[in-house]
Amino acid sequence: MRSEMLHLRGFHMNIVPDKRLFWFLKDSISLDLSNNADLELYVQHVLSRGRMEDVKTLLATVDFKRFKQIFSKIKRFFPWEVGRFWEDFIATY
Repeated sequence: MRSEMLHLRGFHMNIVPDKRLFWFLKDSISLDLSNNADLELYVQHVLSRGRMEDVKTLLATVDFKRFKQIFSKIKRFFPWEVGRFWEDFIATY
């Protein structure tokens, strides 16, 4: 079973975040991935703390063009090696 449940409501793209990664959010909170702030939070936590299955879910859920845009905004928050890894991935995808 997927670690996150995806729900489409109108133009909103809501997910129930995995508590293993988002322990600090209340149980009733969902992330709206159509909202840039929520998407930035989701991408940052999955790339820095997620497992391979979490990254696969992220890449299957988020349009790759949006992923690249968000990553370019948040890459400064990653350690150099992590940012470089994802830059290389994006360049060769």
